[in-house]
Amino acid sequence: MSKKRESKNIQPAAPAMEAAATPMLGSEILVASLEREGVDTIFAYPGGASMEIHQALTRSNRIRTVLPRHEQGGAFAAGGYARATGRVGVCMATSGPGATNLVTGIADAYMDSVPLVAITGQVAHHMIGKSAFQETDFFGMTLPIVKHSYLVTDINQLAQIVKEAFFLARSGRPGPVVVDIPKNVQQQRIVPVFTDDVKLRGYGSDPQATDEQLNVVLDLISQAKRPVLYVGGGIIASQACAELRALAEAAGIPVTTTLMGIGAFPETHDLSLKWLGMHGTAYANWAVNEADLVLAFGVRFDDRVTGNVKKFCEHAAIVHIDIDASEINKNKTVQYPILSDIRFALTRLNELLKERKLKTEFSAWHQKIADWKKQGPLRYQLTEEVLKSQHVQELMHGDSSQVIMPQMVVEMLCELTQGEAIITTGVGQHQMWSGQFYKFTQPRHFLSSAGLGAMGFGFPAALGAKVACPDKEVIDIDGDGSFLMNIQELATARIENINVKAIVLNNQHLGMVMQWEDRFYKGNRGHTYLGDPGNKQKVYPDFVAIANGFGVTCERVIFRRDLKAAMQRMLKAREPYLLDIIIPYTEHVLPFIKAGGTVADMVY
Repeated sequence: MSKKRESKNIQPAAPAMEAAATPMLGSEILVASLEREGVDTIFAYPGGASMEIHQALTRSNRIRTVLPRHEQGGAFAAGGYARATGRVGVCMATSGPGATNLVTGIADAYMDSVPLVAITGQVAHHMIGKSAFQETDFFGMTLPIVKHSYLVTDINQLAQIVKEAFFLARSGRPGPVVVDIPKNVQQQRIVPVFTDDVKLRGYGSDPQATDEQLNVVLDLISQAKRPVLYVGGGIIASQACAELRALAEAAGIPVTTTLMGIGAFPETHDLSLKWLGMHGTAYANWAVNEADLVLAFGVRFDDRVTGNVKKFCEHAAIVHIDIDASEINKNKTVQYPILSDIRFALTRLNELLKERKLKTEFSAWHQKIADWKKQGPLRYQLTEEVLKSQHVQELMHGDSSQVIMPQMVVEMLCELTQGEAIITTGVGQHQMWSGQFYKFTQPRHFLSSAGLGAMGFGFPAALGAKVACPDKEVIDIDGDGSFLMNIQELATARIENINVKAIVLNNQHLGMVMQWEDRFYKGNRGHTYLGDPGNKQKVYPDFVAIANGFGVTCERVIFRRDLKAAMQRMLKAREPYLLDIIIPYTEHVLPFIKAGGTVADMVY
């Protein structure tokens, strides 16, 4: 993703305006501007430089202020809200350390193209640059990870800046915007002028593919024998899932997604290959490797997908359609780049397909893929290594038949929720197992930190998603390492009455790092054990005691025979609920292609 994805020299055109009737504080102007943008929730942690805004928020009857227990939790929660809805997520913190605690969540939104507005308090104008208490140059430090950063220096510009911030966050390729507001601006009082429209230099209508370009794509499809649709988060962001399915079904083209694209195409569909890449399905990786035409729509050729980029799709002609010009030929040089909004391109492709009455015949290709699905399905088994490990013997008291495999947990959850739940994850092995063994049929139901890979994302993101979608079941599938990083948000769930569920697949290790240790470092443990080295027979920490301390119900599940009933109790609960499920640390995520490798290196 280009550091200069959006122009930093933004010049507003003259907007339509509406003056308020009476003078308002800067803090009140901000809250009124948020209300005008349709904001119903803000995840905000107060401090000295933002307390004026919190005072104004207490007087709003349209915005719910959710108090996270750490600013990073608030940023991830806002990201979860945005990912679940497509609307702009909003978080806020005070100056200095409060603001810097938002950085990881902002970077996560940037990497995954999530619409986010992060508001920060700042020291008064006359103190900026003087190393004042709790001062940081938040405007400067966030420039590489945002679409735009604002430092508000004039209260008369505040309403216009907020309008621009939301416009930028959701326009084109979505992303985060920072609005840094000095305390004296919050305390000043003026008669504000609210804008109804925003026009910025360089921001016109989204680019659109021409019929000439799209007819070339259809020509390539008609000539292909082994085509694959390789699609990503751009499909979901542009709300083009129905158009994608229409094209796939009309032309008979198999579909594979990225992690960000999970749910863009139903994984229960005969044409679905699920997702590809380092831990994607074997058959998706084989199909892309042998394809003669790859239609790359709304993707950025991430290294966890491509591996050795020179060898990726080396037998195929590649059509790359993306809304962001900086992504064209950045990671992978392609034969047919098209700059376009993907929903427009797919809609018009479907129309041209009908007009041309294009007929395709890919039965031989479909049969080959069906054979690959039989040859390399997603699977797992209790290996001798697992059964004989000291860890299992101690936990199971010799009865290894009661071992709970992590994949089994995800499969059972999918069955019990009928594939309808919104699933969030942390980062690591559990993230991959969640993507592999839960069958996603809808967009915005798999919420995960894909590009940045931020541990600690899962539980606060689930809080944001549940606030946004209170009628849907929202479940965080997490690892013990990731869950610990924002465990304080159990308090947010309890006090804010957010009925979110969490499953911790607890193997007492940093599982993904440990897996790489096993494969590349002869099993030498480089500080990846999270338990108590003085008492390895005891599971540490005690999540049940910790959760109970927060007033959250928690069960520890060790034996397979107890798993289903515990899950059913969790799902029936009308309050936050945590399941601590003990799994063997010896289990690896398969398939696996080493970093920089090719399909030939795949272990499955």
